[in-house]
Amino acid sequence: MISGGTVSVEGTGWLVAAVAIAICLFPVYSYAGPAVLLDPDRQFQFAEHYFQKGECYRAIGEYERFIFFFPEARQVELARYRIGVAYLKGERYQEAIQAFERLIDEYQTSAYAIKSYLRISEAYVQLKRYDEALLNLESLMAIAPDQDIKDEALYQRGWVYLEKGLWEDAQACFDNISAQNREKYRLKQFLKELDKKKLLKRKSPSIAGLLAIVPGAGHLYCERYRDALVSFLVNCALIITAYEAFDHDNDALGGIVTFVELGFYSGNIYSAVSSAHKYNRDEKNRFLRYLKGHAKIILSLAGPEPNKALVLSCGLSF
Repeated sequence: MISGGTVSVEGTGWLVAAVAIAICLFPVYSYAGPAVLLDPDRQFQFAEHYFQKGECYRAIGEYERFIFFFPEARQVELARYRIGVAYLKGERYQEAIQAFERLIDEYQTSAYAIKSYLRISEAYVQLKRYDEALLNLESLMAIAPDQDIKDEALYQRGWVYLEKGLWEDAQACFDNISAQNREKYRLKQFLKELDKKKLLKRKSPSIAGLLAIVPGAGHLYCERYRDALVSFLVNCALIITAYEAFDHDNDALGGIVTFVELGFYSGNIYSAVSSAHKYNRDEKNRFLRYLKGHAKIILSLAGPEPNKALVLSCGLSF
């Protein structure tokens, strides 16, 4: 009943009672789908599915979900390792290092922790942080449970030294590998190939700089023939232009051209020295590619299956 702008609720008790009776007599239906129960094995398999397909970032998300919901599951350590590897494969090297370091902090000297040291060094090498890679491998050698792991760390240290161009340090690492594993890495053949570094052509930056006193001669020494020609022509043109300007009593123009020529001339010397360094670096990288092409290092990114022993393998062919 409506009276004076208000609603009267008198006489509505019967309506409330009817609604209550209806709720009791008629079931309330839910249209939600069937509940999906999380199972650790199925969740881990789902993460593995993305990992094997190479969808690294989706795999990382699913491994993280697995660890969150099942922190006591038997595959947690492997999931942590897979996260680091996925970051490594996705070229997010800093995140990979952090993931592997968290695994090491939690599991100390387990099989996957040991393997994580090697992966951390791999990430540091990709970042060209060679000194940190060497320190990490030194830490691994200090806690290595057996000689096989120590030799693996020595072998990897040797390769890091090769990346730095420190041939003698690299050879010292290879020489320190135990007799029991020297054949495994086929060091006799490998060191014979390494001796070929003596045949590498090198250019002296000092000689390149001295020769560059004659524009283009330094580049010619570094076998950069087009740069040598350009440097010679540009500098000669500017020198002739300055001479002609002074010869015709145009001192202002002659001064400006001379100032410009001094810049090109000094740049010619600096470029020649840089070219020598670049030549030596390219030769080193070419030789490293040759070594890597003959020493085929096989380290499975996927790692061993759960419940199986860790296997560090290295296959070489010469």
